Amino acid sequence: MDIKKLTTDLSVSDQVVPVDMQAIKDAGFRAIICNRPDGEGADQPTFAEIDKAAKKVGIKASYLPIVSGKVTDENADAFDKVLAELPGPVLAYCRTGTRSATLWSLAQADHSSLADILAATKSAGYDMGGVVRRIVNGGKTPTDKGDASYEIVIVGAGAGGIAAAASLKSRKPDLEIAIIDPADIHYYQPGWTMVGGGIFEAQETARTMGSLIPKGVTWIQAAVAAFEPQNNAVILDGCRVVKYTRLIVCPGLKLDWNKVEGLVETLGQNGVTSNYRYDLAPYTWQLVEQMKEGRAIFTQPPMPIKCAGAPQKAMYLSGDAWSRRGVLKDIDIHFNNAGGVLFGVKDYLPALMEYVKKYDANLNFFHNLVAVDGPAKKAWFDVSKPDTPVERVEMDFDMMHVCPPQTAPDFIRVSPLADAAGWIDVDQSTLRHKTYDNVWSLGDVMNAPNAKTMAAARIQAPVVAENIIADMQGRSPNAQYNGYGSCPLTVERGKIVLAEFGYGGTLLPSFPKFIIDGTKPSRAAWFLKEKILPPIYWKGMLKGREWLAKPEKIAAK
Repeated sequence: MDIKKLTTDLSVSDQVVPVDMQAIKDAGFRAIICNRPDGEGADQPTFAEIDKAAKKVGIKASYLPIVSGKVTDENADAFDKVLAELPGPVLAYCRTGTRSATLWSLAQADHSSLADILAATKSAGYDMGGVVRRIVNGGKTPTDKGDASYEIVIVGAGAGGIAAAASLKSRKPDLEIAIIDPADIHYYQPGWTMVGGGIFEAQETARTMGSLIPKGVTWIQAAVAAFEPQNNAVILDGCRVVKYTRLIVCPGLKLDWNKVEGLVETLGQNGVTSNYRYDLAPYTWQLVEQMKEGRAIFTQPPMPIKCAGAPQKAMYLSGDAWSRRGVLKDIDIHFNNAGGVLFGVKDYLPALMEYVKKYDANLNFFHNLVAVDGPAKKAWFDVSKPDTPVERVEMDFDMMHVCPPQTAPDFIRVSPLADAAGWIDVDQSTLRHKTYDNVWSLGDVMNAPNAKTMAAARIQAPVVAENIIADMQGRSPNAQYNGYGSCPLTVERGKIVLAEFGYGGTLLPSFPKFIIDGTKPSRAAWFLKEKILPPIYWKGMLKGREWLAKPEKIAAK
């Protein structure tokens, strides 16, 4: 007997026998459901024997036999009804527990999200991939057979998705491509740091999604519920099915605001802000302009996060503004980082530390934000220093810029495409999936060990496009990604430390040192960030013009 917990009220297991009843009772169960028909196996006890043993120890038993591989909609309804009638916690069993887990999954379709159902069953060791469409369809067997089909399906119309579509179209204009994304607006997210620093207006960073989808590409404005890579299918909310020959997955990250207690309730007020949201970046600048004295905290959660330099960029631009206004001496700046270093590539640290000193900022490492009380202007951090017990500390603040914890989206984490940590599992050079060779990924959601930045996606999109075209022609991948990422660290208004690096922290500068020395603050790098990169994004990257982004060829052996 191997009991697997699905919820606090239901667990499932493989075949139980009468002598197990006392142990089941001792484990706290008050009822059992038998989902295995009598006589299915020569070594299995009858339900009557199970029922008799259960009654002896005071457990209520119910018999709901299900033929292996034939869980009907009616079976799921019956299971839901029996579960509601029995005293909990309940243990349901069959030969392996799979039928019981499937019944619960279908019964829960109207009560829980697909992601929660798949996460619970996956954690218990059961794969519900075969009934995903039914779960999405409210637990019922779908009757719609009108599946759309495309040569290339792209999940996500952010920087990576649109750039990949444009790069593919520039190589093969007749390709049938569909992009799936529910959003109406597309954002140039690297611009939000500048909005929070009073340099850009928020509306400069937004365009309607429809205006950016490449010509000839179908836009399916819907959310993805699940993947069926074994069937070359993407399941949409509402149980619509989109089939593909090749798939690109790039939906970006989930900003997990709810992971910090009290944060959602106070965002955008009480001095709590974040440049990680379009509507909040202007509030950052408002707070900076209004602040004359007090404590300003800038937080950074555990990695991975997109644009790992963004939390400190907010600190530098704020400190610069306060310095220019002559109030810096009255403002106590704290950079509370859940990690142990200011920046992961040591070559840039000397320049950054000069600005930490200039703004007299306190660097508090291993400080992870866990709770906020906005009205009381208090925040709590778990301090997890190496080889030291975790300590919770309280800090008062007048202004706090929060970088939220970040994860892969729920529908990615529970999918067959994800690795054990929940990220799309790709070869870090070709960006092709390690298991499904007609699937590729780019952007923040895949598991290559590179910085999650727009600049990385700018380089990745042509690599993916080049390798997909090669695959369509029956050739091996011929382009490789070297881990390039760029982080223009806005250390003051008018100067930037332009960090450019690849796998392993290797420096990968785009310009000769006499033009831009990335390890030093420069006005040329600021001009690049403020004036050059936005047009490169809107008019180059998203249009398939691979300026400064030609794919690197795999060397012939």
